[in-house]
Amino acid sequence: MAGKEATRQRHLNQDTDGEESASVQAEAWKIRYEKSWLHRHCSSLLHKDKQARKAGQLFSGLLAMNVVFLGCAFISSMLFNKVAITLRDVRIFLSILKLLSLCWIFYYLLCTSRKPHAVLYRDSHAGPVWVQGSLVLFGACTILLHVFKIGYIISHIYCKSSLEILFPCIEIFFICIQTYLLWHHSKDCTQVQHNLTRCGLMLTMATDFLLWLLAVTNDSVHREIESALKGLVQNFPGNESSSCICPNTTACLVFQKGYVLLYPFSPEYCLIGSSMLYVMWKNVGRRIPPHHATHAKPNFKLRGVIYGLVLGISTLFVGICIFMTYQIQATSSTLSQEVLVLYYSYYIALLPMMTVGAVGGTVIHGLEERELDTLKNPTRSLDVILLMGAALGQIGISYFSIVAIVATNPGDLLNRLSLTYAVSLIIQHITQNIFIIEGLHRQPLVEDPDASPAGPHTQHSGPSSEETAMSHISQEPTPPPGNKQTEAKEGEKREDCDQRRVYPLEIRQELRRVSHAYSHTYGRLNWKRKALKEISIFLVLCNIILWIMPTFGMHPTFENGLEKSFYGYSTWFAIVNFGLPLGVFYRMHSVGGLLEVYVSS
Repeated sequence: MAGKEATRQRHLNQDTDGEESASVQAEAWKIRYEKSWLHRHCSSLLHKDKQARKAGQLFSGLLAMNVVFLGCAFISSMLFNKVAITLRDVRIFLSILKLLSLCWIFYYLLCTSRKPHAVLYRDSHAGPVWVQGSLVLFGACTILLHVFKIGYIISHIYCKSSLEILFPCIEIFFICIQTYLLWHHSKDCTQVQHNLTRCGLMLTMATDFLLWLLAVTNDSVHREIESALKGLVQNFPGNESSSCICPNTTACLVFQKGYVLLYPFSPEYCLIGSSMLYVMWKNVGRRIPPHHATHAKPNFKLRGVIYGLVLGISTLFVGICIFMTYQIQATSSTLSQEVLVLYYSYYIALLPMMTVGAVGGTVIHGLEERELDTLKNPTRSLDVILLMGAALGQIGISYFSIVAIVATNPGDLLNRLSLTYAVSLIIQHITQNIFIIEGLHRQPLVEDPDASPAGPHTQHSGPSSEETAMSHISQEPTPPPGNKQTEAKEGEKREDCDQRRVYPLEIRQELRRVSHAYSHTYGRLNWKRKALKEISIFLVLCNIILWIMPTFGMHPTFENGLEKSFYGYSTWFAIVNFGLPLGVFYRMHSVGGLLEVYVSS
């Protein structure tokens, strides 16, 4: 009877649970279709957040676009109508933008970044070490540049306005504060005051862009001064100090030489600052999921790289020798045809080697088994855009040169070299971009620090000889008591084995660990990863020398008279001074991309 009652009670409970579940399902159905006020008003919060983010980006982008257009109008007016708009007017306008940007930077540093839950996430891909190092290096050189400029103005105080000293002082202050912001907060994903932060970042980025544009036009001032000394052109419009002659003093000459030498670093700093500010702008309001957290990245190590390093260092040494020869002759007298032939020959020998390396690396990427990194990454997207955009500078100059050479006299020796140089440069840019972009989109390979020195492919084939010997010794039968001679021999044997177990085994293990240090990092790599590392380090060193040459004044494309006579001086001058800064920035940015490819392979 008790069993029947228990069974009956169980059935009643099941019926009750079924009725409750049915009522719950009915209630859930009712809630799902007859939505409550909370569900109606809060179900689309994520969609509204995305809309608000897009609206904020659109508004701040429009603000930056209007500021850039206004600044371009000022600079263009200075170039084409020196009476209405002067260089001082442009500097006053840029100083106002710098002060407004500084006000926002101080507000961000003192208020926004210190609010609760202001920075919950940080983008590990933003602001890598090489970018921050380049920012600090170019920022320091730009500050030193403005120090030379202040000294130069003071030495010309008799013919210059004392107000001009204020402009470089504001520039130094702006560079210091902006570098501090980008060094400490470039990885921030700000979660508060979205619109104000976006507008401040866009205003600062527009200011950097206009400073870069003014630096490009001022670089043309230097080139026109050099050409004016040769009797080729007239004074540059908008340059009020063209009649101000440097007094014959050592200090004035030092300030002038230092200013001209350090000038190329100013536009480079502006471009790097703009790119880092753009990444910060993209990360405003961004939430990084936990599964998108940063993985351990391998460290940069040169151990194991032999052929690419040796070949790259040799290329760097030869390039520096050619650069010194070019500069010595350029400062002493006019350039001879032999120096130009030497320059073009060096490039013609180097660029095909870089092209072959990039093509080989791209083929190896296709043979690799590494998966593609498909996660959303604003920094990587910006790197690709900057690579493709900056390459257009040298590619554009090359195409203009090809048209001029083919249309005039392609049979001349210098023209043939220039034509080969232009074609090789275009191919090298395209192949190198493909190689870098393919490498940036690959999952990095991180070595397990707990792995054995022999590498992951080493199979454990049983105990070692020392362990086997010890096991045999421990398993030997104990000699029977009473035989003193046998006991003495066995005691000596055990003592020798104890010494072998304590000292020689540790020494052998240490020697084995030291001797396999090379194979731990390089011998364990397969041939694909070895080849990628060799190619990457070779291309890094090649791009470094190709960055040094135009940065410090090696411009044969302007000194060569063919394109100048074909297009006219002013047109070719504008083409070269627009394309060369982009080409310099491309080489520096390629070094960073290639280093990331090297580390991740």
